[in-house]
Amino acid sequence: VPGSPIFMMQLCTEARHLEVQIVGDEYGNALALNGRDCSTQRRFQKIFEEGPPVIAPKEVFRQMELSAQRLTQSIGYIGAGTIEYLFNAATNKYFFLELNPRLQVEHPVTEGITGVNLPSVQLQVAMGIALYRIPEIREFFGENPISAEPIDFMKQEYRYPTNHVIAARITAENPDEG
Repeated sequence: VPGSPIFMMQLCTEARHLEVQIVGDEYGNALALNGRDCSTQRRFQKIFEEGPPVIAPKEVFRQMELSAQRLTQSIGYIGAGTIEYLFNAATNKYFFLELNPRLQVEHPVTEGITGVNLPSVQLQVAMGIALYRIPEIREFFGENPISAEPIDFMKQEYRYPTNHVIAARITAENPDEG
């Protein structure tokens, strides 16, 4: 079609599919609740989800989280969502794929590494409660859970998870159909 834009993309060989779990509130707060490695896929379905993602160095993943938080704030996103990236382990570079504006089926991996009940947080945010007033969020960031002091989620880092979670999805296929 004449005048149509052409998009060119760099081929990312051996890239990994990393996700950052985000939550935004109506007061402009945005936080990242670590993330997941969802690289093992079959027919565009995630088979294994692993958290925290160990392929990316912590400082690089922190930059991915901050990028996700900035995007969340810049569009005024409210609620739980997932920012997905392609990550090249050879260069430590990451590339934005998409923002999923919902709680994904693999959210229990994030819950398992953070101790944060994501449906509960999503409901509290929908009720107008600021993220820094939610006790589970405060605990994850090492703060007093009953305090109402604001938290600057762009500057304050959370306590890095000490556990590891792997989830596997069972799928059914008809082997006669390939």
